[in-house]
Order: sequence, then C-alpha cells, then structure tokens
Amino acid sequence: MAATRERLNRYLARRGVASRRGSDSLIDAGRVTVNGTQVALGATVDPQRDRVSVDGRPVAGGHRLETLMLNKPAGVVTTVRDPHRRPTVMGLLPEPVPGLVPVGRLDADSRGLLLLSSDGDLAHRLTHPRYGVTKRYRVVLGRGLSDADVERLLQGVELEDGLARPLGVRRPSVERADLIEVTMGEGRKREIRRLCAALGAPVLDLVRIGLGPLKLGHLAEGRVRLLTPNELEALYTAVGMTAP
Repeated sequence: MAATRERLNRYLARRGVASRRGSDSLIDAGRVTVNGTQVALGATVDPQRDRVSVDGRPVAGGHRLETLMLNKPAGVVTTVRDPHRRPTVMGLLPEPVPGLVPVGRLDADSRGLLLLSSDGDLAHRLTHPRYGVTKRYRVVLGRGLSDADVERLLQGVELEDGLARPLGVRRPSVERADLIEVTMGEGRKREIRRLCAALGAPVLDLVRIGLGPLKLGHLAEGRVRLLTPNELEALYTAVGMTAP
C-alpha cells in the first residue's frame, strides 16, 4: 500500500512551527530539510517515516494542541519575534507553550481579542476567507458618523487595494455617534482604519471584541486564558473541524 503523504507546509503548520504561508517562507529560504536533504516548495512528506528539521532542529512528531485567548494591549506586536525588539504577544504568556503561534494579526496600535494556537490547521482556517470567520470590533472615532456615513461604509469604499466593505456596522449607544461596532469578513492590513479615514473620521481606538463564535468578554487587558470546552467546540465547528 502506498504511504500516506502530506504537503510539507501543512505538516509544519499542524505541528505549530508556523502558518502554511510562514512554512512556505521557511522552505523557500532553504531552512527546512527532509531526511537531511533541502527541499523545495510543494514538497510532500510521509509523517510516519520522514525526518523533518528546521534550521537543523528536528520537528517534534506531535504535541498537545492548545488554543488560548489573549486580550492584547496597544503597543504589543502580533508576532513570535520582532527584529526591532518591540514587545511581542509571546511575552505576555505566563509560560512558553510548545508550538504556540498567533492566529492572524492585530495591529500594534489595536487592542483586544487575539487567539494563539498550536493547531496549524485551525489557525489556517480561521484566517482564510474561504471559511467565513467574522471578526467584530468596537471603534472610537475622531468624529461622529451620520446615517449617510454608515450607509457609505456598508455600500463599500474604494481603497488603494480595492473595494472594501464591512459586513455590518451598528451604533451600540444612541448617545455616542463616534462609537460604532464593525463586523468584518476579511482581514486586509489596517482595513477599518483606512475605511474610516476615507470618510474623514480617524480611528482613535480599535478593540477586537469578537472572533467567530468567541467573545472577548471581561478578560482583562494583557491577560490570557485557555478556551473553555464549549468555546473550543464552537470554534472548531465554525471552520468545519472536530475539536481535539
């Protein structure tokens, strides 16, 4: 019977080395070997037989899958390491977790809900537009929005990288026209900030308050916690997977 093979980038992502895109970058840079031989993009491996190493270090055959929720403060970058030595989200963890990486990104000057996971497949699906995982944000603006402004946002605004349109915009308080909640279905760089700037309403504060079925709730800023079993089940179900 032929061996069951798996694309190398998926293999690395499943073991929490990096996202699939990040794994492709590692492979393209020549940092990944299979059975001692440098490989190219598109390579496949037999998970049961092949020896995979990154920078000369063997990739562990497996580890316990963990997914954590972090309330990210402003001024902290969403990366494992930062060449400019800025504080990273990994520095907020009470202790290291093997294979744990940030899921997607949250701008350095933005706050709120960020997931970190050692399940590469889950991370890939949560960030890929194909799976339709929405993100919800509470936004404080430099000026109040009129009904016409909100309608313009919902119809879409042409940005330098194409038309951008939120899935939903609501005002949580009738007394504050400068406070809105925005639901997005994609994650282009600084998209909400650019959308609002195009209306002449600069963003003063942006907090992610929801991701798919998850809510930030009362988790204190800078703190991290494990997801509950019910949250894990709902999260995996949202992307068509079975929770471990």
